[in-house]
Amino acid sequence: MPTLMPLAIRRVLWLCAIAANVTTLVACSKTDAPQEPLRSVKLHTVVGTDLNLGGEYAAEVRARVESRLGFRVGGKLVQRPAEPGQRVTADQLLALLDAQDYQLAAQAAQAQVSAAQSQRDLAAADFKRFEALKAQNFISGAELERREATLKAADAALNQAKAQAQAQGNQAGYARLTASHAGVITAVEAEVGQVVSAGQSVLRLAHDGPRDAVFAVSESSILAIRPGLSMQATVLSTGQTVQGTVREIAASADPVTRTYAVKLALAPGVGEALPLGVTLNVRAPGVPGPLTSAIKLPTSALRQEGQSTAVWVLDEATMTVNSQAVQLGPVDGNEVVVTSGLRPGQKVVSAGVHVLSPGQKVTVYKADGK
Repeated sequence: MPTLMPLAIRRVLWLCAIAANVTTLVACSKTDAPQEPLRSVKLHTVVGTDLNLGGEYAAEVRARVESRLGFRVGGKLVQRPAEPGQRVTADQLLALLDAQDYQLAAQAAQAQVSAAQSQRDLAAADFKRFEALKAQNFISGAELERREATLKAADAALNQAKAQAQAQGNQAGYARLTASHAGVITAVEAEVGQVVSAGQSVLRLAHDGPRDAVFAVSESSILAIRPGLSMQATVLSTGQTVQGTVREIAASADPVTRTYAVKLALAPGVGEALPLGVTLNVRAPGVPGPLTSAIKLPTSALRQEGQSTAVWVLDEATMTVNSQAVQLGPVDGNEVVVTSGLRPGQKVVSAGVHVLSPGQKVTVYKADGK
């Protein structure tokens, strides 16, 4: 009997060791992760709707008077001190032509004046002598009349030569292009070395003074705008508000855009301080805004994903959701305009967007519980 106890104890210990190993193996084995719950979501079908901008128009500040400056004669451009954006004063030199030929022509015309003056002086001296001879009855009256006619012809030739000399002098002066008014150079249309013709535009000058806000209006809205209508404009860069009055409406629509140009005269003293080309947002009270096709989503469908905005789009084939980045436009009440990222017909999750994950299966929520 004493020899059997150790054997029995060894068997018990052996069985305990096996049980312990099995327990350890079971404890160390991986358990299956719990499946994500099947969530019920509300969906919003993407459709294109007409967005009314509410009579708001983008306008640009322009000078009321903008001149296209050019030479009154043709020639080769040799200097152009004016540059785009440069502020100039009245009579400031803007461009210069090669005036050598015009100067030579002016010298030739001046020489013609000298010759005509000599002929006139000679005719006057002859007439004076023949007038004395007629007083002594040495010549007939007809001869004196011929000498008088010669003097008159010489006077006319002298006047003609002087006029031609003045014209040639003007031609030489026209080789200088100067600013007609103080203002800003808005464009340069010719370069040094270019041969320009008379009247060809070389520079564009925006005159200092009153400013207009110019914007385009559709055919459906133009009938609601009339001269004298008061409007308010906001400078987009600073938020400054400016009052204005409709000054001019285009008589016909642009052949390409089919819109009408409207000029809004800005309030004196304020408009002049605005730089040319500044963008304004003009609000026209009582004028229907242009309609444009847009996609709207409820704000509850949006979520932040990093630095961008995204929505959950349903894949109806697998009933799973996937993230889609979108670009947003203006907010309209509880809805926001989506400018890109979606297309009509897609289904977007509109509620519970913060508890979903990419690829998660969902079901469609039904209010009646069916």
